[in-house]
Amino acid sequence: MSKTRETVVIIGSGPAAWTAAVYASRANLDPVVYEGEISREMVPGGQLMFTTDIENFPGFPEALGGTDLMERMKAQAVRFGTRVVSENIEAVDFSGHPFVLTTSGGARITASAVIVATGARANWLGLSSEERLARTGGGVSSCAVCDGALPAFRNQRLVVVGGGDSAMEEALYLTKFASEVVIVHRRDSFRASKVMADRVLQDPKIRVEWNAAVTDVLGDDFITGVRLQDTLSGESRDLECGGLFVAIGHTPNTAFLGGQLALHENGYIQTPEAWRTTTSVPGVFAAGDVMDSYYRQAVTAAGTGCMAALEAERWLAHHAVPAAGAIA
Repeated sequence: MSKTRETVVIIGSGPAAWTAAVYASRANLDPVVYEGEISREMVPGGQLMFTTDIENFPGFPEALGGTDLMERMKAQAVRFGTRVVSENIEAVDFSGHPFVLTTSGGARITASAVIVATGARANWLGLSSEERLARTGGGVSSCAVCDGALPAFRNQRLVVVGGGDSAMEEALYLTKFASEVVIVHRRDSFRASKVMADRVLQDPKIRVEWNAAVTDVLGDDFITGVRLQDTLSGESRDLECGGLFVAIGHTPNTAFLGGQLALHENGYIQTPEAWRTTTSVPGVFAAGDVMDSYYRQAVTAAGTGCMAALEAERWLAHHAVPAAGAIA
């Protein structure tokens, strides 16, 4: 098994990872990005790879496709000398220094500093029709703030699936654009906080389908409706709509860490100091959605990527950094 020594290893390939790479490479830290491999749940580039139109990323007055934005960010990082490896980091050892990372290709990488920017994946219903329309921009989304203002969703009946605070926030946000918002929930009461639930129930543009589950998403190129099943009687019926927003939570991509970084109860990486990206292990930094369960936006992820690279640079300046290169 080969072993390579690196100065800075960046794990991930979303806005946080590429921004960190731009800053680290311009600081002559010779970073390498492990962008990951394509899987059913994730692709290199993260959740933006499933977004057809981005209208809220600064600097692009016209809508930009998520794939285009990620390709541009990657190209910018590569322009400054970032190296890219299309493998996963499958295991880490942060017990000593330099850190040891194991790749899906069987290599062992030692690193003086590590930036974890692996993001979080949206929890989906698991329907093939849902996945198809989400991947092709067919009106299925996991982020109302990202997509709700798009022209395709304006003055439409929009469906939100979920019963927690996230679903309440999504539904309330969508009332700015929708003709009606319908929340579909499997039970007869929300698990959201009382203040959020009351706010939703009092909004005249929102109604709730209680004891209902989405069992299919209708439409070929773009959603035309959802099929609902009554969770008590088992009866099914179709509900016409012009958009579906799945708000049943996100799962941060932290399993590969093997518990070696302190995590919050919801699985996101803890950054003990406010407005910092330092983690529980000195020399390891976290950026983007893997440490942010609140904002979850491309621009905020990019901001924390900048912060992580600057912190890594300053941390390395106070420690002996071995020269990069192969080790026998």
